[in-house]
Amino acid sequence: MSDDLQVNALAINVTIPEALRWTDTRRGQVFALTTLNVRLLPDGHLATKAYGRPVEGGRGAYVSFPVPDDPELVALIARAAGRAGELWAAHRGLG
Repeated sequence: MSDDLQVNALAINVTIPEALRWTDTRRGQVFALTTLNVRLLPDGHLATKAYGRPVEGGRGAYVSFPVPDDPELVALIARAAGRAGELWAAHRGLG
């Protein structure tokens, strides 16, 4: 493989298990965080944001929030990144 091949979007979405979910507030509105977006940065580190919807329902925006430094969330992110790597490595080409 050539090192000059540029791949720019290495990201996965991970459902946050019910037991690890939390809420956060933005502009007076409470959001339930249900999904993590995990990105692989060019230096090999991971970056992540949490996404959710308003607790009160409706068609509110899908808003991003920082992820708390919680050991269980850190472990979830690491496991998800490892699993994504396994799935990508085992791809079967275009179907």
